[in-house]
Amino acid sequence: MTAQPVAEGQNTERYRQKRDAILAAAAQAINEQSAKGMTFADVARRVGLNTTSVTYYFRRKEDLAAAAFENTLDRLLDMIEVAAREPTPQARVARYLSLNMDRLARIERAEETPFAVLSDLRAMEEPILGTLMAGWQKVFRATRSLWGPPASRAHTDLYGARAHVLLENTFWLPMWLNRYEPDQYDRVEARLLDVLTHGIAAHGSAWAPAMLDLDQHRATSAEPGREAFLLAATRLINQLGYRGASVQRIASELNVTKGSFYHHLDAKDDLVTACYRRSFDTITGAQQLADAAGGSHWHRLSSAIATLLDIQFAERGPLLRTTALSSLPGDVRAAMVERSNRIARRYAGTIMDGVAEGSMRAIDALIAAQALMALQNAAFDMRKWAATMERPQAIALYASTILYGMFDDRLIP
Repeated sequence: MTAQPVAEGQNTERYRQKRDAILAAAAQAINEQSAKGMTFADVARRVGLNTTSVTYYFRRKEDLAAAAFENTLDRLLDMIEVAAREPTPQARVARYLSLNMDRLARIERAEETPFAVLSDLRAMEEPILGTLMAGWQKVFRATRSLWGPPASRAHTDLYGARAHVLLENTFWLPMWLNRYEPDQYDRVEARLLDVLTHGIAAHGSAWAPAMLDLDQHRATSAEPGREAFLLAATRLINQLGYRGASVQRIASELNVTKGSFYHHLDAKDDLVTACYRRSFDTITGAQQLADAAGGSHWHRLSSAIATLLDIQFAERGPLLRTTALSSLPGDVRAAMVERSNRIARRYAGTIMDGVAEGSMRAIDALIAAQALMALQNAAFDMRKWAATMERPQAIALYASTILYGMFDDRLIP
């Protein structure tokens, strides 16, 4: 695609092996430090080379990062193309999930290395960014086609939501799969596929969520300007990644000086931590308000999810994507992951109570909760998609992918 190696002898097996090793090391560095944080020196150290040797294969750091992202896109497209050979949409989704689980099992056995996560892709500069985004669109369209030709514009919209949630759930898998022993991966795959296929709602559980008033729940900030900083930072970090959203860029977004930024926050890591806390408080607030309102546990769950999707689509106060976690110091990152896990366990508790009362299907609540975490986390990226229709319809279609499953058309208008 964009990044062309500069070395001669590109067709030799030795060259390809060394280049693949460099790409694998670059992917590890990107996943740990982001694309902008990756250095030639670190990549060279990981493969036992010196920095000059790495530049023999990739002239600039940007070329190496682009090649790592291109490798991810190519690998995703390969898996989707294999899945697309199955005869039905259900079989295609099952095959795609199985290919991802097999890949993660090989990584766990040290037989394969992870590919670069795509969270920092939008922080790349043009013209590389344009080519990478075109590659991502190709992956998205191929995933959407797993459901076959759409019968209407509404079906196109719904298939787009399904494709996005399916991809995001496979990207989210490494965040929680390590809680299971490798010999349980087949069970995890079957339970997650059950949620993706049949959803969470029991037969007869209608879509009638209540939109919760989070403004009444949110405490007033002691610093009037702090909330504005957190909102601007959250939007930019979601769009550009932690490294791409510089302090100067955040300050410029608010038309203030960098000095004003440091009046509210001591350091950029403090900013990310504060953004996470605000996001987690928002999610917890929705869960608490839903419980306080009462009703069936299905009504509570669907109301919380609908309210959070409305926030994500409206951009008035988006949730910070978990992809920024890798930028935080280890102890802070661990604390944020634990808070995320507590939120997921609360969803799981609501689901288990819903199963007991009959408003939700008998499913693995812990796995279903992680599917919901992936759904609400990724919804920010679908703002433009949501803007093409009435907000309630966008919320219903997007939520249906997990709440009713990826093959249920009941919410198509």
